[in-house]
Amino acid sequence: MIFLNSVLQAWNTPVFSETLKTEIEQMDVETLHLQQGLSQSSYARADNIKAVIISFSETSGVIQVKAGVFYSGVVPGCNCADDPSPLDEYPEYCELQLDINMQTAETAVRLLAE
Repeated sequence: MIFLNSVLQAWNTPVFSETLKTEIEQMDVETLHLQQGLSQSSYARADNIKAVIISFSETSGVIQVKAGVFYSGVVPGCNCADDPSPLDEYPEYCELQLDINMQTAETAVRLLAE
């Protein structure tokens, strides 16, 4: 479980979306479930993750956020010494729901089905 204390502190301020976007972009592939969100490749890359906040609302002590995440995936080759083909990168996109507990900042991240 992750704790987004800075995001909770930014709730109901003009910097909420930007703070959340920055936090998402610093998370790792496993936390964001990016491997499971692949559609064109077979391995999610951890670099160059970009987030877009689609919507957010407050319900029952939880801030619910829907976010889109742009990232890259690769299809690795056989990596033979004489294999001339480099790793091919493919653009990937998935949508996530983040549920942020307003008391503890404990955050659950869930991959949304497309």
